[in-house]
Amino acid sequence: MKRIFYAIFVFSALIIGVCLAAPEPAIVPGPSDWTVNLTFEKPQPIELKVSPDGKPQRFWYMIVSLTNNTGRDVEFYPKCELMTDTFEIITAERRVPAVVFERLKHRYESKYPFLEKLELANSKMLQGEDNAKDVAIIWRDFDSKAKNISIFIAGLSNETAVISHPIAKDENGNPLNVFLRKTLELKYSLSGDPMFRDDAKLLYKGKRWVMR
Repeated sequence: MKRIFYAIFVFSALIIGVCLAAPEPAIVPGPSDWTVNLTFEKPQPIELKVSPDGKPQRFWYMIVSLTNNTGRDVEFYPKCELMTDTFEIITAERRVPAVVFERLKHRYESKYPFLEKLELANSKMLQGEDNAKDVAIIWRDFDSKAKNISIFIAGLSNETAVISHPIAKDENGNPLNVFLRKTLELKYSLSGDPMFRDDAKLLYKGKRWVMR
């Protein structure tokens, strides 16, 4: 138990250290920097029977709509992670059966007829409303004890930065470089009894751009 607690403590310290050292995104973008526009729906749970034992499993998803109004075609390589206030980080699409997306695609076929999976959305993003993308982002269920979550969506901008890692060093004792991308953070709080996650309510707490 002490080892587990120590590992969590060290992991948290590393995350906090990198975040404290990280620069803020530029207020005025550089001449070669771009950021695509994004709108999003609130994350929602979905339960499906996907395991051999027939028990339903819970997943979370949100749908985002992306439009490239940057004045140029851009390379789009998205990545999304969900982080809880209990120090759990879940990468979207990891350990998510394909049937979950298929169910969502069917559910939203009238509203989002060209809905894409996040992991298949990597491509050149053309300019204009006619080339907008609707993307489903899906995670496996997270810690039921979590009271707050943050969703980090990277790939919406080409702005990057390099900082020195606050702890890790190379073989010569020099700090390792950490490469950061301009990333959108969406914050939510959860209310309700953890034993009844189906009744949990998500409260939107705001968004901000961070270098992560």
